Amino acid sequence: MYTILFTAPYMIPFVDRFKPIFDKYNIHLIVPVVRERMEEADLLQYAGQFDGAICGDDRYTSRVIHACAPRLKVISKWGTGIDSIDANACSRHSIKIGRTPNAFTTPVADTVLGYMLTFARRLPWMDREMKNGKWEKIPGKSLSECTLGVVGVGNVGKAITRRARAFGMKVLGNDILEIDHVFITETGIEMTTLETLLSDSDFISINCDLNPTSHHLINADTFALMKPSAVLINTARGPIVEEKTLIEALQAKRIAGAALDVFAHEPLPLDSPLLKMDNVMLAPHNSNSSPAAWERVHWNTIKNLLDGLGVDSKDLDHDK
Repeated sequence: MYTILFTAPYMIPFVDRFKPIFDKYNIHLIVPVVRERMEEADLLQYAGQFDGAICGDDRYTSRVIHACAPRLKVISKWGTGIDSIDANACSRHSIKIGRTPNAFTTPVADTVLGYMLTFARRLPWMDREMKNGKWEKIPGKSLSECTLGVVGVGNVGKAITRRARAFGMKVLGNDILEIDHVFITETGIEMTTLETLLSDSDFISINCDLNPTSHHLINADTFALMKPSAVLINTARGPIVEEKTLIEALQAKRIAGAALDVFAHEPLPLDSPLLKMDNVMLAPHNSNSSPAAWERVHWNTIKNLLDGLGVDSKDLDHDK
């Protein structure tokens, strides 16, 4: 029998659906109460008690990995990003990491386009004025008049680029990796420096991974390069943007607005100034919302767990 720490918040509400599969493979589940993620101290309470984990953005730090080894064999992440897992520590202890690449490309790309349309057409602001009894025509603009800067031209960045080009937008891109010339020719994206992208873009979409090169990539220096009319959109990871300087930039009107799905601390603290800003749109780390995408990730996460445990999962599709 295997014991699994089951903490993925998107799967916990449906745990009864998956129990027959776990029962078939002789797997016992530990299912704690999880609001958003398990922090280091939360995980340490279960150290040595489980053989594998199905997790969300839980903080599997080096300390946690060391405490959970050698029993822990696999961490199966629900989703794509594994920046909350110390991969080097896992490697040292021969712990496998599973994830679902390209899991939420479509809903995240749609979310970014939704934010751009919302700010460009001023939809919620006009709605609010109308409901307050004011017949006020708030100026908007067409997306075809705007330039989009895509920071991180991976799967999501590419999907956003294709959508933006369909709206007639000029798109600038920046990435630390070389981008396929076929994609560049196909879409007309202009790859450029981060400085040029920031200074020339009306909308700036953050779509890179969180890693040592991108931590606080957007900070006081980079905000100083942006247009006063620019809108920052972050659907990637909160710590890519230095939140303190973002708040300062918004308060000082160095940029016009922001749309944020991710934050330095989640859930967003109730005393955050962002909650009271009229030029900011907020969401609770929910740009991945898509029943079809979630379903695919649910089952792939289970498969990755079984594979990491060395269990034959080839008949898993027949069990779904």
